[in-house]
Amino acid sequence: MQPIPSGANYMAYDRTIVVFSPDGRLLQVEYAREAVKRGSTSIGIRLKDAIVLGATKITAPLGVAESYKKIYEIDSHIGLVSSGLLSDARDLVEFSRVRAQINRITYGEPISVTSLTRYICDRKHMVTQYAGVRPYGVGLLIGGVNKHSALYETDPSGTMIEWNAQAIGRGAEKARKVLERDYKDNMDVSSGVKLIIKALRAGEREASVENLEIAIVKADRCKRLGPEDIKSYA
Repeated sequence: MQPIPSGANYMAYDRTIVVFSPDGRLLQVEYAREAVKRGSTSIGIRLKDAIVLGATKITAPLGVAESYKKIYEIDSHIGLVSSGLLSDARDLVEFSRVRAQINRITYGEPISVTSLTRYICDRKHMVTQYAGVRPYGVGLLIGGVNKHSALYETDPSGTMIEWNAQAIGRGAEKARKVLERDYKDNMDVSSGVKLIIKALRAGEREASVENLEIAIVKADRCKRLGPEDIKSYA
């Protein structure tokens, strides 16, 4: 068996997505995961009849704050939060909105959170199998409410994992410690929002009300909280 290459030898295997390294790694996918880890912290929490999504966002001094978005409404009952390349997130958001509307037109009912997540994961996985493309450099937390609330994570490989609470991005490790300690089943919305804020502040030292983004997703509405609303929970 050939020895596992190291250092510069890996350059022969990271120029295209469709070539495995001798130790069974798709290096372009791993690089895409690093892009997710470098993104600002994003968190999702599943409640009994709702999902709370939260993120820290980076804004420029002269930038319009509303143009920096990490949380998106996909349908009235589904939202998602991203970490990584926001341009990649935008492309997946547009794709997801179209899939949600196709489902409503075709079947006369809102798409399930599970089905939508599968569509997104299939799209992410597809671009790991063809030369001339690259993986999406973005991780997503997708949450919504059909009969029950559900929260899923997708990574650049197209993996799909369901969570009660999860954090992604550069402060994910510290934020997860807060979630693991304080998350409880059947939390109410107020407790969920307070936990999101606490976890985001643990993950990002400079997190303040001005650069926090929080949304509450219910069966009939995806509500984005304004700065004054967030202050009332902080």
